[in-house]
Amino acid sequence: MTRFLAHFLIILAGWTVTIKYAFPVAFALGEGAAIASHIQWDFWWVVHLWLAWSLLHWQRYTHLLAAGVSIAEIIIITVKFVLFLASPTWNMWTTNWFINKVFVLLCFCLLLAFLFVNRRHYSWRDWAGRRRQSVADRSLSGRPSDDAIAGQRQT
Repeated sequence: MTRFLAHFLIILAGWTVTIKYAFPVAFALGEGAAIASHIQWDFWWVVHLWLAWSLLHWQRYTHLLAAGVSIAEIIIITVKFVLFLASPTWNMWTTNWFINKVFVLLCFCLLLAFLFVNRRHYSWRDWAGRRRQSVADRSLSGRPSDDAIAGQRQT
């Protein structure tokens, strides 16, 4: 499931860059307007790519990062929807924005639900425990542990 969510985030990041940067620039060039006239400045796609990478290469901080970004995105998008839907103005820009945000909201609701259901398996504490166990297993198997290798480098 983490691979699915990571790939979902990568697709969302690409989609976001396309509808907020590439499409507005192409539209402005076709219209003869200033290149940045329709760009919707947004850098959440960078966070989405970082989170996708982190999900694919699990780190100690991944669980907290994923939960924090999910909660922040859900709150931000919900507030934006409430403000927008109070007096909606539908045009091609707001329709693209709205559809994108629906999928972003879906992605982060799925991610938060996944983290909650699998909180014991994917928590940072459990990862650290598995890491300690792995180091202990390697030292019992006759292979040098990370600590032993680090000690050899210092001498």
